[in-house]
Amino acid sequence: MHGCLNNRESALKATIFWLVLCVISAISFSDALAQTSSVPQISTPAQLQVNQQPHEVKVTEYRLPPDKLAKAEALYKTRTVLYLLGLIFGIAILWALLKLRVAPAFRDLAERASRNTFIQALVFVPLLTLLIAIISLPIDIYQQHISRAYGLSVQSWSSWVGDWFKAEGVSLVLTVLIVFALFVIIRKSPRRWWFYFWLLTLPFLVLLIFVAPVILDPIFNKFEPLEKAQPQLVGAIEKVTHRGGLDIPRARMFEMEASEKVTNYNAYVTGIGATKRVVVWDNTARDMTIPETLFVFGHEMGHYVLNHIYKGLAFYAGLSFLGFWLGRKVVLGMLARWGEDWRIRGIKDLAALPVLMLALSLLTLVAEPIGNAFSRYQEHQADIYGLEVTHDLFPDNREVAASAFQKLGEKSYDYPTPDPMLVFWSYSHPSIAERIRFTLEYDPWHTPAGPKYVK
Repeated sequence: MHGCLNNRESALKATIFWLVLCVISAISFSDALAQTSSVPQISTPAQLQVNQQPHEVKVTEYRLPPDKLAKAEALYKTRTVLYLLGLIFGIAILWALLKLRVAPAFRDLAERASRNTFIQALVFVPLLTLLIAIISLPIDIYQQHISRAYGLSVQSWSSWVGDWFKAEGVSLVLTVLIVFALFVIIRKSPRRWWFYFWLLTLPFLVLLIFVAPVILDPIFNKFEPLEKAQPQLVGAIEKVTHRGGLDIPRARMFEMEASEKVTNYNAYVTGIGATKRVVVWDNTARDMTIPETLFVFGHEMGHYVLNHIYKGLAFYAGLSFLGFWLGRKVVLGMLARWGEDWRIRGIKDLAALPVLMLALSLLTLVAEPIGNAFSRYQEHQADIYGLEVTHDLFPDNREVAASAFQKLGEKSYDYPTPDPMLVFWSYSHPSIAERIRFTLEYDPWHTPAGPKYVK
């Protein structure tokens, strides 16, 4: 809920795709979403008259009943330990591989296989990355076990294993291409490789964001037009888009069959240009009212209207520029001190890849709170937009929004009082308690300045 959707991406693989995953985390707006099978009764352009579910307790702050609070606290502690373990584990494994001289052994095998540098990369990269993936597998399995134990996942183990192999396959193809290109550039320009490689990553990232919704995402999940799955809901959604002065074509609204794998709620904006779209999950109708669904769609619409994908791309491009510049210095420093002991011939050596990964892992520790702060800022903007675009479309939209957040928190066992430092360092979204407090207090319509985004 506070990070990327795919919990099988290990910290070690993240070091390979540090920049790629940073951008993906900026555009994968993992958030509360609900949709319903009830038919909304639309009477006037100004206000939606909707079928309501039975009266519920008014939300004044984020609270959990005692049984759910106990589960939320236990899950919070477990996830915190796993998060901290992941930070240490990734760095420790890379350091151990360097001390054991595993990369030079794989390099020697690759050089014996062929003198062609691409063939060498085709041999070396799978050996190294698959070894890391296998070492990381117990943590991945335990994370899935926890999700199943708390009812957050209903995915069978056979399906989970299939997704794991799919993720490894996609990761492997991309990694071979990236590593080959990286070392071609390093060998041609040992001093300025970081800058040229950074330049190369920019169009690559744009291409990756462009193709992800139509090529990568369907590998793991099923999608269909929202109009086909929920035609009445689309009609109500268009009232929200009209209120915001935006036309999101129905062809850009999709439903994802998430209920086959998970039980919680989600939505996100993804893609760029012709593939830009809003995706909602199919497993929310049973718990959310139509007004709650429309508020959450308004939030996602905010990401769409406020161009958060493009802003995220620009932000992380700047952050990665600094990261690659510092990364080169860190790599050269480590090679100068330990390169001979690790049997690495220099930065041009393919065996230096784990050193690059280790340097980026260390820099990621520093960059993570910066990226998450930016993500939280964008999520807060989208919350504001969602409140403003649904104002007067149905009664008490602030209470509706608070109720939607309450349901999201309960369903995900979101802990009400997380440690502020943990939120600062690792949360890509504001905490549920903070979002509910803001939602209930936000009232720009009775101030001279007025609404921020939707006048």
